[in-house]
Amino acid sequence: MDASGPARPKTADAIEAVTEELAEVVFASFPRRDQRTKGMRYLRGLLSARGRKSIRNIAAQVGGPGAEQSLHHFISSSTWDWKPVRAALAGHLAQLSPPEVWVVQPMTIPKAGHRSVGVDQSFDAYLGRPFRGQRAFGVWSSSQRLASPIEWRLFLPDTWVRDGSRRRRAEVPESVTKETMEECAIAALESVRSWHLPSRPVVLNTHVCDVASTIGRFRDAGLQVVARVCRAARLTVRDPALPGYGEGTLSALQILGSARDLRRPAESPAPATGSAPLVAAVRVGLAGAPSRSPAAEQGLVLLGEWDDPLGPPRSMWITTMDTAPLGTLLRLTRHATLTEASLRGLGEAVGLKDFEGRSFRGWHRHVTMASAAYAVAALTGAAAAGHRPRSA
Repeated sequence: MDASGPARPKTADAIEAVTEELAEVVFASFPRRDQRTKGMRYLRGLLSARGRKSIRNIAAQVGGPGAEQSLHHFISSSTWDWKPVRAALAGHLAQLSPPEVWVVQPMTIPKAGHRSVGVDQSFDAYLGRPFRGQRAFGVWSSSQRLASPIEWRLFLPDTWVRDGSRRRRAEVPESVTKETMEECAIAALESVRSWHLPSRPVVLNTHVCDVASTIGRFRDAGLQVVARVCRAARLTVRDPALPGYGEGTLSALQILGSARDLRRPAESPAPATGSAPLVAAVRVGLAGAPSRSPAAEQGLVLLGEWDDPLGPPRSMWITTMDTAPLGTLLRLTRHATLTEASLRGLGEAVGLKDFEGRSFRGWHRHVTMASAAYAVAALTGAAAAGHRPRSA
């Protein structure tokens, strides 16, 4: 899978054909013709505007100053529902390139102000440093041919959830309640499951610390999962031949540190480095579960990857796929690595992080349109080619 999507003809006519085909599908739920017209303008603007994909820049590209107010209303105040648009996009992409996995990928959006919905100051475990801005989770349909976002969930910290005046100003629905980052990530996936798409393994590309709760939710849903795990996650060693067996709970980092002798070169190079890392897998159990309880007997595998043989693991994953070959598990984690790179490249090129408004509904409508633009660019190579689609 190429991080920028599959190669396609890059002529203006080919790109326009893909844009119109996708728009016909994803805008089918719009009740009015003017909404479909504005949707097409916004989609073309995301693909063609230079710099930040603000409404002003989009309007300047597709209609001039007179279009700015119209497009602002389309995103911030119109009545169209983003949920059926995302479902239609997911179904369309599933037909073009059936997904092999669903990747749940965090997205951080730096912002200096405090009025945009969800902006907060906190320590971000994924980035490993303090962060101020918005945080969200996207679900990506990922295959060897194509990776593209299809669903989004914006994380609201407790300071926002409990502040009634903030919620009213940002038009946050009453249904949005307090949740952890891990719960937010899983909730994004649960929306995708309601669309009756094919059941696929899930790659959860965020640092899971509460392993028991997270794994339990996936098992209850009957889903296989490979989840990036934080160093401090507490687990037990289940293999009697390994150090740490019978010693109670240990951190994921401790367990993999004791399993260094199990490491062997991976079958294929890592996309981030181009070289084959060292890998090791250890059968583990959930911390706190009685030794003969159902939770303890359910198999989990802790997977580590090392670039530096003398250093700590570069990445750590835990999976319910305890009988899968190590090579299969590594191929699944590669989807996360490439999705992350794709978000930094093509995702930023089509403006996934560029919404400048303050409302909850406006943010969701913008990332929905940007996801559609991403799909067009990934299918055609438009962003990589620097193509400017024709204006509306």
